[in-house]
Amino acid sequence: MLIPGSRLLQAAAAVAAGGVYVAAQPAAFGPWLGVVAALALVAALDAVQVARCRTPQVERLIAGALPLGVRQDVRLRLTNRMPMPLKVAVQDHCPDGCEAEGLPLALRLGAQGWTVQAYRLKPVRRGELRFEALSLRIDSPLGLWQSQRCVPVESTVRVYPNFAALTRYALFATDHRLSQLGVLQRRRRGEGLDFHQLREYREGDSTRQIDWKASARMRKLISREYQDERDQQVVLLLDCGRRMGAQDGELSHFDHALNAALLLAYVSMRQGDAVGLMTTAGAERWLAPRKSRSVDALLNAVYDLQPTLAATDYYLAATALMQRLRKRALVVILTNLRDEDDDSLVPALRLLRRRHLVVLASLRERALVEALEAPVRRLDDALTHAATADYLRQREAAFRRIAGAGVQAFDVEPQRLPITLVNRYLEIKRAGSL
Repeated sequence: MLIPGSRLLQAAAAVAAGGVYVAAQPAAFGPWLGVVAALALVAALDAVQVARCRTPQVERLIAGALPLGVRQDVRLRLTNRMPMPLKVAVQDHCPDGCEAEGLPLALRLGAQGWTVQAYRLKPVRRGELRFEALSLRIDSPLGLWQSQRCVPVESTVRVYPNFAALTRYALFATDHRLSQLGVLQRRRRGEGLDFHQLREYREGDSTRQIDWKASARMRKLISREYQDERDQQVVLLLDCGRRMGAQDGELSHFDHALNAALLLAYVSMRQGDAVGLMTTAGAERWLAPRKSRSVDALLNAVYDLQPTLAATDYYLAATALMQRLRKRALVVILTNLRDEDDDSLVPALRLLRRRHLVVLASLRERALVEALEAPVRRLDDALTHAATADYLRQREAAFRRIAGAGVQAFDVEPQRLPITLVNRYLEIKRAGSL
């Protein structure tokens, strides 16, 4: 498609102004008509030139996997197949789920030459990004026309949770460094399977821990000390219901929960536990606990998960999990709790408690805290403060009912969820509750 350029529009405007003068001076009609004919001829020849111009070859150079919320360079390589230079404007058709900076690109291609230029891309949604085409505007040799062309250039990119943060945590995920992140890492002194050392008998030690040969040799009671058992199961039950779509900063509650689940999975694998995952509320996925599974495999299994519009049926999810999971496990439920959830949640927790150790992690909206801390200056402010306080009281009452069902539960802001969840897991390991 040909589009008139700015030069042609300016020339046409000048000719039109001359036409006004010619209307008052008929003697000038002949020269004016000659100018019009000359302009038309030049414009036609220029249009033919750009129409015959071969479309530059275009390649999109982009990584196959991108982290969520991190700006990355996307490079475009254009090759001129004509024996004359070209002036080109490039507009990439970026899909929904990302933000682009630096478009359109304006560049000049030498005769039979090529160039590479880049723009910045920021994924704002996990899943697959599908690039299908680019638009080129090629200037004619005289700049009177622009040729608009659509070039199919397909690319598929996977957008993962921001695993850079997970990698940062992983650097400290050793016995002596986890504490630097605020993560508690203490060795359990108890009756696990992995022998650690001999020590003097302490009040409360089981008689099964006593090493009688060493006691006879030392002439005092000596106990065996063990590290955490390393053959346990951890199953993450991830709520994909409509409440998890709430935004907190740039990420949704679901994204925060997914990041926390991945960090917990990594730490659990480092501890030697088998890790599994189950989703509910419209996005049904099941990964049976397996010790050999890597974090990369887990990422590939969940990277495209999104919260749905479905309501979460906790009892249905608990029933399905009980059917699939026969061996005792630590079941970690990640959700956004409401007080009205009691009807299905509390029976679900009691069902899971028959066989498993259950931890419920709920994400608390930052907006609630901000509403409670906001100054009260008007009647509307007072009403908002009172409604928020009443809602939080109901929420606290719901957590008390959950505790009454024998379940460990905590309510935390999304940014604090990863560390809080890992701390709770390590406390359970230390105590030998599994």
